[in-house]
Amino acid sequence: MNSFLRAALFFALFVVLGLTFGFLTFKILSFSRTVEVPSIMNMTVIEADKVLGKSGLDLKIEGEDFDSVIPSGKIMRQDVPPGKSVKEKRAIKIVISKGPKVLSIPMLVNETLQNAESVLLQKGLRIGKVINVRSDAVQKGIIVAQRPEPDDKLTDMITVLVSAGPHDQAYYCPDFQGKQIEEVREVAQKMGLEIETQGTGSIVKIQRPKPGTVIKSGERLYLEMKEVTTP
Repeated sequence: MNSFLRAALFFALFVVLGLTFGFLTFKILSFSRTVEVPSIMNMTVIEADKVLGKSGLDLKIEGEDFDSVIPSGKIMRQDVPPGKSVKEKRAIKIVISKGPKVLSIPMLVNETLQNAESVLLQKGLRIGKVINVRSDAVQKGIIVAQRPEPDDKLTDMITVLVSAGPHDQAYYCPDFQGKQIEEVREVAQKMGLEIETQGTGSIVKIQRPKPGTVIKSGERLYLEMKEVTTP
């Protein structure tokens, strides 16, 4: 009986040790060192391969695309951002720049900013800087000038000047108290003022800003209304 128990105990111990050893072996074999992904943007494929190799990573070319900023033959995108930790031997996918799609810039003047961006995107270009300028002649949101111009040499950055509308005009706020709302709306429209009313009625009781206050076109006029009183 004792021999039987001893054999059973040895067998159970053997099973436990076997399972433990198997688990540890699995963990050791499945363990993979993590490394930090370096930046390979704007590098050639050879340069990037060397940098990734030092970190224990591989390189995989996904394709090519046009780009007005990154020179042809250099990396314009990598699928894993720099600084992120990944497992060793991971392949970092890249896209290589084919350079700008066109060698000249289209005319953007008199276009809206949205339309200009759409046109440039189709040609592999993009706007690098937008400068808003006041213009009494050009509608707000329309491009009034560009650098470089269509006949100039293509550069990495396209700058556009976009109209911000006419200059603000300053006025002394008229006295609208006691006046009919139709008359007030007519004057306010000519001055470029917006109107917000409170209460019922067609006669202005109180106004903000007060009469004589300096206001600019585009500002809001608050009016408290009252009913017409009959004698």
